[in-house]
Amino acid sequence: MKRRAGFTLIELLVVLSIIATLLAIAVPRYFGSIEKSQETALRQSLSVMREALDHHYGDIGSYPDSLQALVEKRYLRSVPIDPITERNDTWVLMPPPAGVTGNVGDVRSGAPGNGRDGTPFAEW
Repeated sequence: MKRRAGFTLIELLVVLSIIATLLAIAVPRYFGSIEKSQETALRQSLSVMREALDHHYGDIGSYPDSLQALVEKRYLRSVPIDPITERNDTWVLMPPPAGVTGNVGDVRSGAPGNGRDGTPFAEW
């Protein structure tokens, strides 16, 4: 009697269960690292825009009327994309302090939800 070469059903089930176990460990870590990188990119974008606002105020003595004005005056190359919403038109523009000219004194994210630390994105 000749035996056929190949894998038995038990061997295949063992291999599939090992793969499933490894995926169950790796997938949550992968999505956690994606969330962490998006939050880091959001914090960096906010920092860059706030620094550009400060430079504009220091140079001209007033805040800009829009984020596009920062691009036109070359304080920014382009309006950054919010990594959470993946759009560049969801930024929330905050007015400057009383008595200061301009319309944009600060910028915040318009993304819904909270960060990994529990604070809302809108408060960053």
